[in-house]
Amino acid sequence: MKAPPFAYARARSLAEVFDLLERHGGNSEGEGAKILAGGQSLMPALNLRLSSPALLIDISRLADHAGIQVKDGHVHIGALITHAAIGASADIRKHLPLLADAAEHIAHPAIRNRGTFGGSLAMADPAAEWPACCVALNAQIVLANKSGTRHVAAHDFFQGLYATAMQPGEVLTEVVIPIPAAGYRHAFMELARRRGDYAIVGVAALAKVSGGAFSDVRLVYLGASDTSVAARKTSQVFVLKGFFETSLKEAQQMLATELAPQADLYSSAAAKLHLAQVLTARVMKQLIACHPA
Repeated sequence: MKAPPFAYARARSLAEVFDLLERHGGNSEGEGAKILAGGQSLMPALNLRLSSPALLIDISRLADHAGIQVKDGHVHIGALITHAAIGASADIRKHLPLLADAAEHIAHPAIRNRGTFGGSLAMADPAAEWPACCVALNAQIVLANKSGTRHVAAHDFFQGLYATAMQPGEVLTEVVIPIPAAGYRHAFMELARRRGDYAIVGVAALAKVSGGAFSDVRLVYLGASDTSVAARKTSQVFVLKGFFETSLKEAQQMLATELAPQADLYSSAAAKLHLAQVLTARVMKQLIACHPA
C-alpha cells in the first residue's frame, strides 16, 4: 500500500517545530501533524493507512538532540540518537549497560541504523525494548513546548497501548537517566520467533546485590500487557526471601497476578505468561551469577 497524501516540512529548530505544531494542530494522537524522526515506525503506519497526518514535520536534522552526555551522575540521551549509536556508545556500555545489551535485540541492523531512541519511546509500543529499560532505570522523559520543558518519570510516561503523557504541542527532546550506584547488576532477555521479530515477551532487570542478597530488584516486562509492566510485587519476593527454588516459585505465582498478556496470532495469553515466568528465572540466575555492572 501507499501512504495517503501529506505535506512535508523539514524543521531547522525546535522553535520552528513548535510553530508548525501550533498551526497544524499536531499532537501525540491527532492527525493534523506528525513528528518524523527515524521513521521506522511512522512510515509503515502511513503505508498501511493506520495514520493519515496532513503534515509530516521532519526533525531528523536537529543535531543538538542526537548526542550522549554524562554529567552530575546522570546520562543525558538525545531523542534523535539511533538505536545503533546507543549500542556502540562507550559511555552507555560503561554507565548504562542494560541499554547496550537491549540494543542488540532491536529489530535488524537497517532499522537500528535509522530508528531513534526518542521515536521508539514516543511510539510506546508495548513490545519495544526501550520503554521497559527506561522504567527499570528510573528514567526521566524530557518534554518541551513553546513555554518550556517538563520532566515525566518513565513509569508515568507510558500510559497504555501506544499512549503516552505527551500533550498537544509537545516534543520529546531527551531522556535523563541516573547512573546506578555500585553494586547494581543488570540483565536483559527476550524471546522472539526469529531474531529481529517483535518480542513475544521480554524483561529488563536491574538489581542491587551484596553477598547474594538483594536490596533492590526491578523487573520490567515487555510484550506482556498493553504497556511495559513493572512487576513490583514479584520483585519484592526476591528482596524479602532471596533467590531460592521456593522463592522463585512464589515469585512466578505472583507474576501471574501482575501481568495481563493478550493472545496474538502466534502465542496464547497462557503461553506468554509461562514464557515470562521462564525469563524471570533466567534473569534472576544471571543477576546472581554475573559480576556487578
